[in-house]
Amino acid sequence: MTKGVKLLITVVAVLFIGSIIWVILSHRASESTYVEIVQNNKVIYTFDLSKEKDRTFRIEDNNGGWNEIKIENGRISISDADCPDHTCVKTGVLKSETMPIVCLPHKLVIRFSEKEQS
Repeated sequence: MTKGVKLLITVVAVLFIGSIIWVILSHRASESTYVEIVQNNKVIYTFDLSKEKDRTFRIEDNNGGWNEIKIENGRISISDADCPDHTCVKTGVLKSETMPIVCLPHKLVIRFSEKEQS
């Protein structure tokens, strides 16, 4: 093997290992219990999931669409929505700080926050 081939193999191996480490770290469960729900770039709700009681509520957007939010056992998810693809429902429970729950048709984002907003 030539030097160029060895160098290429080394670079590909380093990139591969780095990407595996990045995937593992980005899918870690969040230690934060503070969550914010954002619609149209405005925070509409903030919660401390460790203190919230189990409940389900609906958030409506300006165009008549809706998302049903479920808080259960200190976890939050979108349990139902009237959007066409239901990607937000299929996302499941919010787990990671790097992967929020997003409903693009209703411009809704559920994500972890550093601390409760006042």
